[in-house]
Amino acid sequence: MPTFDIVSEIDTVELRNAVDNTAREIDTRFDFRGVVAEIALNDLTVTLKSESEFQVKQLEDIFRNHCTKRGISMAGVEMDDKPVHSGKTFSQTMTFKQGIDQPKAKEITRLIKDSKLKVQPSIQGDKIRVSGKKRDDLQECIAFLKKAEIDLPLQFENFRD
Repeated sequence: MPTFDIVSEIDTVELRNAVDNTAREIDTRFDFRGVVAEIALNDLTVTLKSESEFQVKQLEDIFRNHCTKRGISMAGVEMDDKPVHSGKTFSQTMTFKQGIDQPKAKEITRLIKDSKLKVQPSIQGDKIRVSGKKRDDLQECIAFLKKAEIDLPLQFENFRD
């Protein structure tokens, strides 16, 4: 019986590259010359720091552009509503989520079941395994999930016959 897994993972190497490229661009930009402006990565948390709230928003835009170029989806990123002011600097944190949590997994399985596709989803930890009788049914399920509005970056792997 053919199966595949639905996972939500962030490529940490590409995330590191996006942070490094953003730091390089900050160093060369005229509007950040002589200003405290930095970006740091700790595990899956990116911290943006600068002297004004406007500059933090500019850093966020630069970082988002580099993430897009690197193929990192910004869907499912937890971030502060407003930059936090402490001392002379403003800072903003962006936390990338890895894996599919239980409520989101239940929502995805409900979406698949409500679509009346001839596949059977099952939650297995932080991923969802989908099985079906035909390979075409599984490909149809993948196409359906790509069109669905799910606020997580989804990858489909371990496609087996």
